[in-house]
Amino acid sequence: MPTRVRKAVFPVAGLGTRLLPATKSIPKEMVTIVDRPLIQYAVDEAREAGIEELIFVTGRGKSAIVDYFDQAFELEATLKGKGKSLDVLEPSNAKFGEVVTVRQQQPLGLGHAVWCARHIVGDEPFAVLLPDELMLGKPNCLAQMVEAYERVGGNLVAALEVPDSETHKYGVIDPGATDGPLTEIRGMVEKPAPGTAPSNLMLPGRYILQPSAMRALDAQEKGAGGEIQLTDAMAKLIGNEPFHAYRFDGERYDCGSAAGFVIANIAVALQREDVGPAVREFVAGA
Repeated sequence: MPTRVRKAVFPVAGLGTRLLPATKSIPKEMVTIVDRPLIQYAVDEAREAGIEELIFVTGRGKSAIVDYFDQAFELEATLKGKGKSLDVLEPSNAKFGEVVTVRQQQPLGLGHAVWCARHIVGDEPFAVLLPDELMLGKPNCLAQMVEAYERVGGNLVAALEVPDSETHKYGVIDPGATDGPLTEIRGMVEKPAPGTAPSNLMLPGRYILQPSAMRALDAQEKGAGGEIQLTDAMAKLIGNEPFHAYRFDGERYDCGSAAGFVIANIAVALQREDVGPAVREFVAGA
């Protein structure tokens, strides 16, 4: 049996430039989809998948993310005094020891952000979740991946099909044999030039990796955009360890862009019993 995945890394040090000016003072991970910040959705996903330790790789101006998972004693006392339920706050209250933070002092890329968590991850497999990629499914994306990982072991990444015209925006896999939702990975390319992508299967920001990925990142080699790319480090593992892509069953929303953020709000709101009817009425009349 593969070693169980207990830890998850959340790279949350990014500047959120696609959502300026809102992200000038608010971390993009704290912008809300309906009434929950993006980071809450990612943490909920990790918890449902059995993750026990949440590792936030933060940067300057990101303290609100960590504060959010603290208990708000004054707020709780006020709600209690008014006879209101505290259930709405329960998901945002981290258990003791559940949240660990580490600082990424320079924006050197996703690979560098993940590498900053190496001492906390230690010598065990770990998940990586990008919170601005909202993944909705039942069971959720990471839970589906953990189930697949427990069958095949090794390294596993979520995969989604995109139009050929969009492959230059993402990390893309070179696919091998396919078995249901699992596809062997023969190679990876980060943001290939238009017309050169080996497939239209992109990586939407969910990973289960072996500790060898951290050792590959030790080289601190710069790739696309002059940054230390996680895709490049993962590519070094292919052929030495099992490596699969998992086509998850669900929906993905790129909440790092203004259009994706608005679409995600509408999609999530429509699924809610409390706000869905009002939103459907508005959309129908628009």
